[in-house]
Amino acid sequence: MNPLLTRRELNRATLDRQFLLSRTDLPIAEVVEQVGGLQAQTPHTWYTGLWNRIAGFRAADAAKLLESRALVRIALQRSTIHLVTARDCLAMRPLLQVVTERMTRTTFVRKLDGVDLDELAAHGRSLLEAEPMTFAALGRALAERRPGNDPHALGQVVRWLVPLVQVPPRGLWGRSGPIAHTSAESWLGFDMPPMTAEELVIRYLSAFGPSSVMDVQTWSGLTRLAEVVESMDLLRFRDESGRTLYDLPHLVRPSAEISAPVRLMYDFDNLFLSHADRTRVITEAGFAALRGFMGTNVMPRVILVDGFTAGDWTVARAKGASTLTIHQWEPIADLEAVAEEGRRLLSFLAPGDEHEIAVLDGPSTSNLRPREDG
Repeated sequence: MNPLLTRRELNRATLDRQFLLSRTDLPIAEVVEQVGGLQAQTPHTWYTGLWNRIAGFRAADAAKLLESRALVRIALQRSTIHLVTARDCLAMRPLLQVVTERMTRTTFVRKLDGVDLDELAAHGRSLLEAEPMTFAALGRALAERRPGNDPHALGQVVRWLVPLVQVPPRGLWGRSGPIAHTSAESWLGFDMPPMTAEELVIRYLSAFGPSSVMDVQTWSGLTRLAEVVESMDLLRFRDESGRTLYDLPHLVRPSAEISAPVRLMYDFDNLFLSHADRTRVITEAGFAALRGFMGTNVMPRVILVDGFTAGDWTVARAKGASTLTIHQWEPIADLEAVAEEGRRLLSFLAPGDEHEIAVLDGPSTSNLRPREDG
């Protein structure tokens, strides 16, 4: 029988690999690769994800990497926008293209009447490489040659057929701009060999393991990975429900007794989106609280206490003052530790403001719908 890993042991292993047991001094780009990229469908909240993981993190440093094209934002895992390094963008996109294809064929291809997809891809690429465009502008331009077809569907099919990165100033800290795209190849100017499924599994386990086959598939959006995983030279464990878990032989699995500091997570942190079984970080009270956000297109900004969900946080800013509110999903024994981390976070988010901490019982009801970039 495979050795047992308890829920708490899985919690500590995943937090360790995500740099959430202690902040790291590694360079930003290296951290982005190690954690498997950061979901970045909102323009700026992912900066908090890096702040949680990197000692002395400065948002301006990450913004410079976006401007220099060392980091990019592109649809990858689950066909959602992720912040990744340039080389991961080029290596991962061919393997994960099938995920976007599956979603696009179901929703958009059926709306196109007699459109040659190869010609559409070439036309879309030429337009976007001539000048970065929003999907709305791209759809209108594509429809000029294809009257009677849905411009939105045309643009979304190009999103599947051509690897598209969002270009700055969109995504730069403290700035805004149109949700404009160009091809990854023209933006980056170099090639990378495509990542294999085995290499993707290794990257996933390095960031989120030990995990099951279903966990890998949940994170990536790929299917039918069981044969790939089972053919690899991996350690096998079981969780408390008897599921088979896999891990890389050389990686450390910390003791369950290691302490986990308070962390105030950003809204779309992959810590909560990368396992089929999320009990390694979400408590029963946490699942109950999260159900209240279903159907709202809002992900709460979750508070971790001792490595597990304990509440969520919101920030309100007005006239030079910022208030961070702690919303307890269940009683938090050491509220002062959460408040102290909240004050540190406010110093990052609103360095020139006066800061205040408030505490309320129950999940937040004041989360604004985040602006997503597709």
